[in-house]
Amino acid sequence: MRLALEEARAAPATRDVPVGAVVLGPSGEVIGQGRNAREATGDPTAHAEVLALRAAAASTGSWRLDGCTLVVTLEPCTMCAGALVLARVQRLVFGAWDARAGAAGSVRDVVRDARLNHVVEVIGGVQEGECAALLREFFEARR
Repeated sequence: MRLALEEARAAPATRDVPVGAVVLGPSGEVIGQGRNAREATGDPTAHAEVLALRAAAASTGSWRLDGCTLVVTLEPCTMCAGALVLARVQRLVFGAWDARAGAAGSVRDVVRDARLNHVVEVIGGVQEGECAALLREFFEARR
């Protein structure tokens, strides 16, 4: 989570929401990192999770991320949760819950929907206070 928080702290430099993500390979090594970059790139899919998954796929040479863990500072949205399922990520670890758009247990539970072709293990609330504070400070400064 420390590495994901470092990524998140860099996002506001481009006016992006401070969310950071890291993909760990089956042996625990970092194989992908990302931070929100929608404002920086003008790409609506440039969420931290998607960028970290793309980097991990490029690193491994495969879209299948079997045995991998995605660590992210905020509970993934529906798009990112779907990407985790499609990439066959084994485990999701996240910090702050997202009561408005979360899709890993709060509003929806896409990653554990047994009707889909893959189910992701979920560990939520890791360093929740620190992750939530980063988001709160960002939005308070914008008001």
